[in-house]
Amino acid sequence: MKVLLVDDHPLILSALQAVIQGLGDDVTVFGVASADEARTALKRDADFDLALLDLGLGDDDGFELLSELRTLYPALPVVVVSATERQVDVIRAIDMGAMGFVPKRASNRDLFEALRMVMSGGVYIPPMMLGLPPPAPGGDTVPAVMRRVPEEPLPAPEPAQKMRSFESLGLTPRQAEVLALLLKGMPNKLIARELSLSVETVKDHVAAVLRALGVSSRTQAVLAVSQMSRTQPGLAAWRSTSQR
Repeated sequence: MKVLLVDDHPLILSALQAVIQGLGDDVTVFGVASADEARTALKRDADFDLALLDLGLGDDDGFELLSELRTLYPALPVVVVSATERQVDVIRAIDMGAMGFVPKRASNRDLFEALRMVMSGGVYIPPMMLGLPPPAPGGDTVPAVMRRVPEEPLPAPEPAQKMRSFESLGLTPRQAEVLALLLKGMPNKLIARELSLSVETVKDHVAAVLRALGVSSRTQAVLAVSQMSRTQPGLAAWRSTSQR
C-alpha cells in the first residue's frame, strides 16, 4: 500500500510516517509538507492507494486541497488527520468527500482502525461524533506533541441512534449502488455518469435512500451508515462489494 501524507509540521510528519509505516512491511509512506508538494507528487505519480491530509497547512487551505484531490483524483481515498475536532470542520470534510476524519489526539489503534475501515470501502467518523464511548486508556498513542485538550464532545446524529439493521432499510439494488457511490463523496452528476442514469433519476434514488436512513442530508447519511458499520460486521463487506 502506498500512502501520501500531507502535513506541514516536520515533527508530526515524521511521527505519522513512523506510525503508518507500522501497518506492515508492504506499506510505503511518502511525506510532503505543503499543498504544492502534494500536487507535484501526484502529478509525478498518481498511483497512491491513500492520502492523509492535515487541514492546517500554513498558508495553504487544507479544504481547498481536499476539494482538488476529490475532483482530480476521485478514486483516491482521502482521510483528514487534523488537530481540530470542531463539528463544523468534521462535517465539512465529510461533505467534501473525505473518507475519514481522525483527530491528531487519537491513539495509534484509532488511526489503524480508521485506515482499515477506509481501505475496505467504509467511512470513518470520530467515535465522539457517533456518541460512542472513547477507547479504554492504555496502548500505543501518538507522540505528546500531537495531543491537544479535547473540546466538547460532538453529538451523535439522532437518526443513526434509532437504526436497527441495514437489511431493514429495504433498499433496492440500484438504491444500494447509489448509496455506495454517495458514501464515496460523489455528486449526483458523477453518480449518474457512473451508473448510466439521468441526474433526475439519481436525485430520486438519493431521496429514497435518505428517507430509508431517516436522515435529511448526505452527511447525516454518512454518519448513520458509519455508525451502523461499527455495530454490524457484515456491513463493511457490503460496502466493499457495492463500490467495485
